[in-house]
Amino acid sequence: MKEREFIKIIKSTLNSPYIGDDCAYLKDLNIVISQDSLVEDIHFKKDFITPYQLGYKTVMVNISDICASGAKPKYLTISLSLPSNTTNDFIENFYKGAKDAAKDVEIVGGDITGSDKIYISATAIGDTRNRNISSRSYAKPDYKIIVSGEHGNSAKGLAMLLCDKSLSQNEITNKFVKAHLMPQAQRDFSQQIAENIKDNYAMMDTSDGLADALFQIAKASNVIINIDTKKIPHDKSVDIHTVLYGGEDYQLVAAVPENLLQKISDYTIIGYVEKGSAAVKIDGQIFTEPDSSLFNHFKE
Repeated sequence: MKEREFIKIIKSTLNSPYIGDDCAYLKDLNIVISQDSLVEDIHFKKDFITPYQLGYKTVMVNISDICASGAKPKYLTISLSLPSNTTNDFIENFYKGAKDAAKDVEIVGGDITGSDKIYISATAIGDTRNRNISSRSYAKPDYKIIVSGEHGNSAKGLAMLLCDKSLSQNEITNKFVKAHLMPQAQRDFSQQIAENIKDNYAMMDTSDGLADALFQIAKASNVIINIDTKKIPHDKSVDIHTVLYGGEDYQLVAAVPENLLQKISDYTIIGYVEKGSAAVKIDGQIFTEPDSSLFNHFKE
């Protein structure tokens, strides 16, 4: 059983119009809401992430979902399930990291329970007023595909940590390790688009990999997304497979009308949307199903 199959079952069982994007858009309340989890030995290992870095990353991955919707990040709650040997220092440093990452986003509560491992669940709320909110299903033919930042850095950072966990203490001078341990939600990129665009548009973060986000948008919008990998911004030391399939970059990818581009900055065009049926064209080759390399929490 795979992650997407679980989501499909949940969506059909609940018959909810809110399930499908990373955030639920509650238009009557002028908010979006999202929840994300980090599980020890699945999303992180204690031997190469500090409590401060873990708190920082917890907040950033949740703010990233709000940014992917186009909303303004506003509030967070954080719930922790912790082993009995958890120290006061862990709690203090975790929340110092969370506070530094949150900046003007207020952490307003949560819950603490006991557990055999560390389980973290955070809920983020965004303000939709004066912003146009995205959906995966809004990509249209002739739209441009644009991205923020570099891709593949986090996956390379993880590979480096697996070889040498001591690198976690030096994340400031190693951009790959820092990209993995202390990602940055793309607030400015999101704000520029959401405040300037008048048309419907699609946007996602690349937490499960750039290729995964492209497939999700293509499927939800029932279009073909045509990508030129030479145009994807990435460090020369990162191979193109990692650029496409490496997860946890927390950059943004968006399908937007060309007339928006003169109103925004700091983006890279990596392709465009074509008429067609739910596929991604990578360097001229059509893929109708996600590659087995795509990140999946339930991968066997």
